[in-house]
Formats: sequence, C-alpha cells, structure tokens
Amino acid sequence: MFDNLNSIKLCRNACTKAIGKMTQKTTISVIGLGYVGLPLALALSKTYPVIGYDQNEERIDELVNGVDRTAEVSPATLSNSTLKFTKAAKDLRSKDIFIIAVPTPVDADNRPDLTALKEASACVGRLVSRDAIVVVESTVFPGVTEDVCGPIIENNSGLKVGKEVFLGYSPERVNPGDSVHTVDKIVKVVAGQTQEVSEKLAKIYGSINEGRVFLARNIKTAEAAKVIENAQRDINIAFMNEVAQIFERLDISTCDVLDAANTKWNFLPFHPGLVGGHCIGVDPYYLAHIARECGIEPTVVLSGRATNDSMADYIAATILEKIDPNSEILVLGLTFKENVPDLRNSKVVEIIRELLNCGHKVSVHDPLADCEEASSLYGINLISEFAREYDCVFGCVAHSEYTDFKLGDVLRSGGWIFDLKGLWRNSSAISDFNYWSL
Repeated sequence: MFDNLNSIKLCRNACTKAIGKMTQKTTISVIGLGYVGLPLALALSKTYPVIGYDQNEERIDELVNGVDRTAEVSPATLSNSTLKFTKAAKDLRSKDIFIIAVPTPVDADNRPDLTALKEASACVGRLVSRDAIVVVESTVFPGVTEDVCGPIIENNSGLKVGKEVFLGYSPERVNPGDSVHTVDKIVKVVAGQTQEVSEKLAKIYGSINEGRVFLARNIKTAEAAKVIENAQRDINIAFMNEVAQIFERLDISTCDVLDAANTKWNFLPFHPGLVGGHCIGVDPYYLAHIARECGIEPTVVLSGRATNDSMADYIAATILEKIDPNSEILVLGLTFKENVPDLRNSKVVEIIRELLNCGHKVSVHDPLADCEEASSLYGINLISEFAREYDCVFGCVAHSEYTDFKLGDVLRSGGWIFDLKGLWRNSSAISDFNYWSL
C-alpha cells in the first residue's frame, strides 16, 4: 500500500494502464444525489454504467427534467450524460460498486447523527451481492465505515464483510459554488479493506481525475484525514474571528490588517465571518466525539467551534448597539456562503431572529435562495424588490450580485451599512453613511 504523496504519481500511472480493462464491466450505483453524489455520479458515468438513487422523489424528478436545485450542474450537463436516475432502490441490485454519499449532520446537542448513513447502509445491505464493494463518501469519524456501516451491511445481506462483500472509503472534498476545485480536478483519497479493493477503487476514482489518487494506509486513516480537513479550517477561521473582535476594540480595520499580513509568503489567507453550512460548522464535532470516546478532551477543536458559534451573537449585539430602536433593516443574503443556493445551517438566521426579537423590522433578500425553502426552514419570507428606504443595510453574504449594489438607492440619510464581508469597503458610496465591517 502506498503511504505518501508519491502514491498520487504512482496511482496515476497505474490508472492509465488499467482503466481500459474496467470500463464496461464495472457497474456503479450512487446513493444520495446532493452536492456530493450528483457531480461524482456524472463524472463516473463518463466511463462506467452508473445509476443514481435518492430517496427524495422530487429530487429525482427534477434531475430527470434537467434541473439541479443545488446549481452545481448545468441542464446541458445533465441532458448530455449517460447517468441513469431511479426512485426505486431495487434498481441498484447486483451492482459492483455502491457509493454512499448521504448527509452526516449533528443533532441538537452537536452529537454525530448517523441516521441517514445507517439507513443507506441497510438499504445497500439488502441489495449487494458477493464481491461487491461499498464505498462511503460521507464525512464520519474514524471507525464508522467498518464498525457501524459494516455490521449493518452484513446483517442485511447475510454476507461476511471483508470476505464476501468489501468496504471502502473515499472522503468527499466538494466545495459548493467552487467551479475550480471540482471532483474531476482534485486529488481523491481512497482506501479499501484489502490491497486489491484499494487498488480497484484507485482505478475507478482515477478515471475521473487523470489518476490523481492518494491511497491512504487504511480506511480509518482516510476517515481521519477528512474529518481534520474541515476542523483545521474551522480553527483558522475562529482565530480570525477572535482577532476581529480584538481589532474592533482597538478601532482597527481587520480587512486592512489582513491586506498587510497577506503580503508575507506563508501567512494563511483566512477571513473572519459566520461559519455555517453542512461541513465546516459540523465536522469538528465528529472529531470531538471520537476524541472523547478515546478519553481526550479536544480543547482546541471545541474552542474554535465555540468562537465561531458565538459570532452570530457578537454581530447581532454590535448592530443593536449602533442602530436606533424600531429600525427598518434590509438583510442581503441568507444562504450559508456566497454564490450558492444552500440554506442549510445558515448563521444569518440567528442574527435576523435577534433583530426581530428586539423590535426591528427586517426584510431579507437573496437572489439565489429558494423562497419556499426559506419559508419552510426558517419562517422567513424573502423579498424580490426593494420597495422603500431602510435605516440599515446589512450585507451578510457576498453574492456576486451584491458587488455593485446601489446602497444610496435604499438607505435613508444617516443610515448604517453593516458590511460583514467587506464587500463595499472600497466603495465611494459608504462615505455618505455610517459604515461598519469586521
């Protein structure tokens, strides 16, 4: 088994030689067609017969009609693909490879919620046949694939895991809204229960990215690598959020400080802000969970989480301190990050609720968010037009559409601009109003 970065080069060479032998014989099913599963299934379908399944029947109907609500895949890409879609799990029976790409969130107490993964494992267990490989792509803590998914698959299939049916792990590395680091351009980490399984998975995944595959030493190593990737980002952002609060007290612009610091060759380009979504704000809790299972208190990990989780309260308090009572506030952006329609775990919601609780009138606009989803998830009715002047504009999410936003058209004289992402910090328009940014 390769165990260092040279494995990328070695796997690339091996994949190039072997892909031709596997194209039409290896059949693949992908369970879960969200941000992770759909792009992966489409990429694999260029070489292999692939069928995609999602228990959300509405999602399948949309994809069949060329609509991807995540905006990650264009209608043309969907219509030109050989990827098959199904609402019936039974259609996955007897496939060679089963790839599970379902959500792994946390519950209300920030404990890992493996419900969807367990259900998918049971579903696959009822469908697998001898010599099939089941690959988990979902983010988990080390041990889940073999110690949680394995027994479920074994119990539902009647096949011995590791002898008659095999496990693998290849962590997703999708960055929603990122058109550069797509699944066909990044290095994929893979690991299998045996050397043979690992090498087979390396060939399959290598077919989509020109062989840029890293063979991890074992499945737990691959699981651990994934869970620390987002934990590392979370901790770095937490540091930025903490120093932003320090600089606020010193009346120094954090943006200006970062402009200066980023001129050093090894300074890491992180920025302060809200940390929501389904990855960075969640995955550290998976690492913290397994740390505690091992008897170690993950002080650094949870400290970073605490700092980032408190940022919504800090920003809300800052706004409330500066604006007048009963202000009319325009909030720009509701999704968890810029240029994506994903509303899951949006921290903007916490700020909006605090503003409403304090008696302010809040209007929310987002050009990418789905109005029905915003209403059903958070009880927020998105506006499509700016019908009046506001006392305050709060720029939360740096959607491209907001870059040239006409602040003077919606703000009353003497109004406040709260620019969370520094989107308008160099705009001449801010000189006419009160301005704040992290």
